[in-house]
Amino acid sequence: MPVATTGGRPAEQPAGTLERPDTDRAAGTASRLWHGVLTLVLMAAFVIQLVLLFSGGQDANSGQVEPGLGTRLVRFFSYFTVQSNLVILAAAATLMVGPFRDGRGWRVLRLDAMMGIVITGLVFDLVLAKQVHLEGLAWWLTFAFHYFSPWWALLGYLLFGPRPRVAWSTVALAFIWPALWVAYTFLHGAVSGWYPYPFLDAGKLGLGEALRNTGAVVLLAAVLAVAFKSLDRVPTIRR
Repeated sequence: MPVATTGGRPAEQPAGTLERPDTDRAAGTASRLWHGVLTLVLMAAFVIQLVLLFSGGQDANSGQVEPGLGTRLVRFFSYFTVQSNLVILAAAATLMVGPFRDGRGWRVLRLDAMMGIVITGLVFDLVLAKQVHLEGLAWWLTFAFHYFSPWWALLGYLLFGPRPRVAWSTVALAFIWPALWVAYTFLHGAVSGWYPYPFLDAGKLGLGEALRNTGAVVLLAAVLAVAFKSLDRVPTIRR
């Protein structure tokens, strides 16, 4: 069924709308189940990781045991991996409840979730995986955060959408969170001397190289944003 557009942009459902009269019930049920699995896996992973951190166990992001509970928690929530998994968890939980969710704010959340989680998967696999040596529960947690979550979420997006949901204004607003994370990372690193990822460590690499590496990731985010904007026109399996 054709989707109405306004000024060349996909028309929005009223904020909070969970389902439309023309939905395919089978596809909606499949989407709920798909995003329900992602929600449960990530909730379990976060609970287990927090238990490990409170007990002084290994961090699935660094493979290290950090000193002091406060330090462990601040550093844990400073990882882009953790933040992107929290955003994808929020998006997946809403899609588990209503697979055709819409609204201006939700569109930004969903695009942020997809951009962030794909960046997490690609950067970890291509750059960081060889530098992290894990065992036991920490290995399973890093699998959940860095492998299962990115590619399960991406496949779910390709299969179920919901689409169309992305206007150019959505793309622009979606870069607010990554920009704030970059600013926080360098400010926190300048004060504490700690950076979440070796390729951003301005103390060891120098600010220039760290900023160039950051620019490469920002470029990747821009490519992904354009890709998701293009994919937004592709029908989902429910049509």
